[in-house]
Amino acid sequence: MISSTTDNAPGPVLVVCPHCHSPNRVPNARLAEAPSCGRCQKPLFDGKPVSLGVDHFTAHISRGGLPVLVDFWAPWCGPCKVMAPQFELAAAELEPHVRLAKVDTQSEPTLAQRYAIRSIPTLALFKGGRELARQAGAMSAADIVRWTRQHLPA
Repeated sequence: MISSTTDNAPGPVLVVCPHCHSPNRVPNARLAEAPSCGRCQKPLFDGKPVSLGVDHFTAHISRGGLPVLVDFWAPWCGPCKVMAPQFELAAAELEPHVRLAKVDTQSEPTLAQRYAIRSIPTLALFKGGRELARQAGAMSAADIVRWTRQHLPA
């Protein structure tokens, strides 16, 4: 289990659906019980990162109640390709307490510019719309999980 501000939070957590991007209120105690989206009925967590573009980025980063770990990457980047399966493994371990997302900086240059992404891959951890931490360079799944846990608020 991961330590985060959602672990002991009273009441529901706002979880943005990775499929239809609708907000869902999920009781904190039921996050690990495979909740489904109230709108599209698909699972809110499937152990895989969600691909985000400019249209849905803000919904996940600012409106959702979960911390979001974003991998800024590009399809032509060798280290990004090496890290992609490691990021998926980290998603399987960190969910449902952290949402993992990927942003293709080649397809979404606006997001890359907005967050001043200078090298890829770059991981950025967000909570409540604020960036908590940033790390450039490819990492193993274990290092991604460790780094994320280290930077989450207690």
